[in-house]
This record gives sequence, structure tokens and C-alpha cells, in this order.
Amino acid sequence: MFKAFADYVTYGLLGLTAGDHFADSINFFLYDVPKIYFLLIVIVFFVALIRTFLPPERIRKILSHKKEFVGNILAAVLGIFTPFCTCSAIPLFIGMLESGVPLGVTMSFLVASPMINEVALVLLWGLFGWRVAVIYILSGMLIAIVSGLIIGRLKMERYVEEFVFKIKANSEGTKEKLTWGERFSYAVEYVREIFTQVWLYVMIGVGLGAFIHGYVPVSFISTYAGNGNPFAVILAVIIGVPLYSNAAGTIPVVQALFSKGLVLGTTLAFMMAVTGLSLPEFIILRKVLKPRLLLTYFGIVAAGIVIIGYLFNLIF
Repeated sequence: MFKAFADYVTYGLLGLTAGDHFADSINFFLYDVPKIYFLLIVIVFFVALIRTFLPPERIRKILSHKKEFVGNILAAVLGIFTPFCTCSAIPLFIGMLESGVPLGVTMSFLVASPMINEVALVLLWGLFGWRVAVIYILSGMLIAIVSGLIIGRLKMERYVEEFVFKIKANSEGTKEKLTWGERFSYAVEYVREIFTQVWLYVMIGVGLGAFIHGYVPVSFISTYAGNGNPFAVILAVIIGVPLYSNAAGTIPVVQALFSKGLVLGTTLAFMMAVTGLSLPEFIILRKVLKPRLLLTYFGIVAAGIVIIGYLFNLIF
């Protein structure tokens, strides 16, 4: 349906010639934008319905498991259904710490929430297919779980700013008991909120991706980020960290690079670095974590991303 629409507008209404750089870029843009918007609205709506059954207090109770390893796994899973950026996740992160959830478990949540949220799932599925989406989600969960376990074993609670433990847990969230009408109303409002925040990122990201798709030669990508460069994954992570974007702005660009020959592991590493280790996140977290814990957190997550990148480059 979306492909037929893009072809009709590009080659029918506009009369552009297939194979032309400009035509390819326009076709790419007209195909991806409506497809992403559709998937975003549908999947985020159903995720929002699930979230009505997971208010913050219930999340904290679930994560306060006797076995910390189980808590880490649950924290990574719950990251999919919670706020899709670090700025939104930090208040819940603080509430978890204050209510007694172990530091390592909260760190697993903090890694997972911006990296493997529903927006990332929608875009990856729509642009790369379900296999890459599943690989990315499982990789992100693995990094979140292992990072949390390591930080938990290091016993670094003393490197959390003292004020965090004095803040009363954030009481915001949906009520435990809602009618289905209230749940649907919440889901519609949540879709509106998310769509309002990301629609422009999607359009800009797809626009850049369309330009890359139409004009950037395959040889450029393969030379600087292909398997022939042993430092490609490390460079992708280093480049990704200073950038500030969410999944909506990053993934369409990466999809275009991937279609031009960027190998899968390097692609995943770049996405994870941008969405999970951005410089603004570092600045915000500094208000909550002392330098030693903050650097440990970033170092462990960055190392995990690099390892995942090289692993998938070897496999695929």
C-alpha cells in the first residue's frame, strides 16, 4: 500500500524517472514517512494500553525482586513499556532508588528505557524488518542486563548523589483500577503526546536518509564503515555519543546507510550509542550520579555496545 502510493506520486503525478537520484530520494521519502507514521500510531497505542496496567508503584514492586538477576531481566523488559527518552526515564529511576530498588537493577532499566523502547521497535520493524528489530531489542536487553549486574556487583551506591535518597518516590502515573474507556482515552492521549514529539524527527530523519539513499555512493560507505575497517564499530560509537537524537531521528538515517552497505553490527552500534549514550544524557545524569559511577556506567555500556557490534559483524 505505502509502496504503491510512493510510486504513484513519484512516477505518476510528478512524472519523475525511475533510477534518477532525485526520483529515488523522493520515492524513498514518500514511502517511509507514511509507513512510519502508521506503525507509530498503531503500535504505540497498544503499548500505551499495556502501560495502564503498569503504574510506577507496581513497576517498583516488580523490580524489587529477592533475586537481583531476575530484577535486572525484568527491568530490561519493562524498559520497552516506559518513557522513551532518558530525560523522561530519570524521574522514575530516582523514584526506584528512593523506594529501595537495588542500584544495579535501576541501571538496567536506565539503559533499556531509551534504547529499546516502543518507538525504536516500531521504526526498526518498519524500516529493517522484524529480524533486525528482534536482534536489536535482544542486544539492547543483553547490554542492559549485564551492565546492571556489573554495577550491582561493584556496590557503587555511595556514588549516587545523596539528595536522591531523600526524594519521595514520584507518585505520578495511572490509577491501579481504570475502566476500558479510561484506558483507551489514556492510550489516545499518549499516542498524541508521542506523535507530537517525534513527527518532526521522523520527517527530518527520513529526509536525510532519502538524500543518502539517492546520492551517497556505496563505495563511500564501504570504504569508511565496511568490514575492511577494523575500527568501524569503535568509530561508530565515538561518533554516535556526541550526537543528540532519539530513535525517530536516528533510525531512518541509519536505514539509508545500511541499504548503502553499512554492515549490521556497525549499524546497531551507532544506533545504540546515539539513543543510549548521548552527551545530553551524560549531562543530565551528572545531577544524579557522582563522576565515578557516571563514568563507570558509560564505560560499561559503551564496551557492551562495541562488543555487540563486532559480534554481529562476525556473524552477519
